[in-house]
Amino acid sequence: MYTIKTLNQIAQTGLRKLPEEEFCIDPDTSCPDGIILRSFDMHSMELNDNLLAVARAGAGTNNIPIAKCTAKGIPVFNTPGANANAVKELVLAGLLISSRRIIDGAAWVQTLEGNVEKAAENGKKQFLGPEIAGKTLGVIGLGAIGVLVANAALNLGMNVIGYDPFLTLESAWHLSASVDKADSMEELAAASDYITLHIPLNDKTRHTFDKNLFAVTKKGARLLNFARGGLVDNEALQRAIAAGIISRYVTDFPDSSLLGNPNIIVLPHLGASTPESEENCAEMAAVELREYLRYGNIRNSVNFPGCIVPYSGKPRVAISHSNIVNMIGQLGAVFTKHHINIDKMVNNSKGELAYNIIVCDNLPEDENQLIQDLYNIHSVLKVRILK
Repeated sequence: MYTIKTLNQIAQTGLRKLPEEEFCIDPDTSCPDGIILRSFDMHSMELNDNLLAVARAGAGTNNIPIAKCTAKGIPVFNTPGANANAVKELVLAGLLISSRRIIDGAAWVQTLEGNVEKAAENGKKQFLGPEIAGKTLGVIGLGAIGVLVANAALNLGMNVIGYDPFLTLESAWHLSASVDKADSMEELAAASDYITLHIPLNDKTRHTFDKNLFAVTKKGARLLNFARGGLVDNEALQRAIAAGIISRYVTDFPDSSLLGNPNIIVLPHLGASTPESEENCAEMAAVELREYLRYGNIRNSVNFPGCIVPYSGKPRVAISHSNIVNMIGQLGAVFTKHHINIDKMVNNSKGELAYNIIVCDNLPEDENQLIQDLYNIHSVLKVRILK
């Protein structure tokens, strides 16, 4: 029986993916085998010794101590693409409200008195705004969400430029051939009437939109940020708005420095706030956690390599270790010592970390000694026997 701790409210459709006969959902446990969360900040949490995996019901994992988990041999899962449609729809709404001054106009109508119909007709010109059809949208980051946004914008009659030096084959398959490719963010920013960000936030991407990028941005451009707040340097943004470089900024990440400027629209992080998205993310996270705890399979981990071996009914040993030379030989020597015949062995690596699933024809009577011998190998982080 595996004990699963939930750190946020998780959709029941997701939790139902964890069968009651194998998994106990206990939000109050202090010693979980697995954790499912959404936005809860884990950085101040102590990680209990028996914790095996963390699953984030969402794409971003900056609320999880990745390095700390990796050092303990704990894979961290996320759910790329599960909320993509929800975010795409909000980005499209952001395109429209950045142009048509819809929010300003709606708020103004609420202040009218007397002959409201006449007053509205007389005053509507102050909310004049351009159409998006025929304009150019620059999409920085062509992952699951960026591709959906790019393709949808084409269907709305926009010209689309994309930039992503790490474009995956899967994303390329789904991206329309009508999307032009920029060689740099500077080229994209200089040519775009609208720019939307769809990249992760990390030390390398923080303040991607800084004073240097604003300096080459097309005058009057509208900037959308539904990815992460830290991607934009807010001080540089305010100066760019004052200089007329950015005519409107729409973001889904509230910050006190952004309030009070009429050319900045701040939403309360609504990107994935749909029942469909919450259910999709919860289901995907639960399945990832279930497959790892049951069979050692890894899909969509941000810190561990992907590794999937279909279950055949035979026992398996899952081992994570540092990605250094001669580890396979050392592991093999331990299995030979215990007279274990290996049916299948898959070893994958990701940066400094490696992960193995070893399917066995037999296991020794003293399984604890096998585990101890494996831990005696320098750089082995985690050993699990799964039957």
